[in-house]
Amino acid sequence: MKIIFMGTPDYAGRILEKIITTAGIEVVAVYTQPDKPVGRKKILTPPIVKTIALQNGISVYQPNRLRDEDIIKEVISIECDYIVVAAYGQILPKEILNHAPCINLHASILPQYRGASPIQQTLLNGDTTTGVTAMLMDEGLDTGDIIKIATIDVGADEMAESLFERLTDVASDLTVDVLQNFATFTPQKQNEALASHCKKITKQDGEIAFENAEEIFNKYRAFTPWPGIYLASGLKLKEIKLLENKSQNDSGKIIQIDKDAIIVGCNQGTLQVSRVQPESKNEMDVLSYINGKRLNLADTLS
Repeated sequence: MKIIFMGTPDYAGRILEKIITTAGIEVVAVYTQPDKPVGRKKILTPPIVKTIALQNGISVYQPNRLRDEDIIKEVISIECDYIVVAAYGQILPKEILNHAPCINLHASILPQYRGASPIQQTLLNGDTTTGVTAMLMDEGLDTGDIIKIATIDVGADEMAESLFERLTDVASDLTVDVLQNFATFTPQKQNEALASHCKKITKQDGEIAFENAEEIFNKYRAFTPWPGIYLASGLKLKEIKLLENKSQNDSGKIIQIDKDAIIVGCNQGTLQVSRVQPESKNEMDVLSYINGKRLNLADTLS
């Protein structure tokens, strides 16, 4: 079985590794995004997918535009049985979709959460179940026929990084399962009436006010490490816990000071805040922060 693999982020690299180490599957080409400058020194850095491919003697292609006529001809000149796509970051033109079955891995239970941020949306909505969908790609955005869905439970306090890790493992196993057993599946149309979408996360999405404690905590779970959650003043809340979401309080009022944390009231519910980071300063424990600001019980955290 010959595979063309298309993907870019680190978790796509883990899926690629799983495919490479599976007997009976040969990755004949890898497509990934061009190398990008990283860090303050802007060091040109390859995607991890490229590094893994080269370490395994696999040809790597990094076109700026997959839709260019020469690139399309290049792709369809490569003999393959399937094309596996994992967050490649470019839209596949029709000619490539017709070259071989294109199998895409999407980190939600489609048609729920089509789009750029399904894992974050799962946490923002406080879902208790999520999964990975393997689908046949078409020209729409995550609208292809569903081949198979693998589901997992979501922990009540689970953070985005943990969920990313677990879903990557699920996606890796699911990819191999689908490739090895493709002929046994009957792809099913998605129910458009149940479709929902999620957008690309921006830094502005992290700003919060002390309104609903549960919603803030879910943002904290979804947006850690980036963009994080922060107040209008720029103060980042680096470590928090949801205590309850029923009481009614003055927004941001400090209602208890403990030895290593404070309890802050929201219009609905309360949060325990342990660590913060003032704008342009280092992260610190919250008691050091409120002492420096001379904040006491009944004052507003800001």
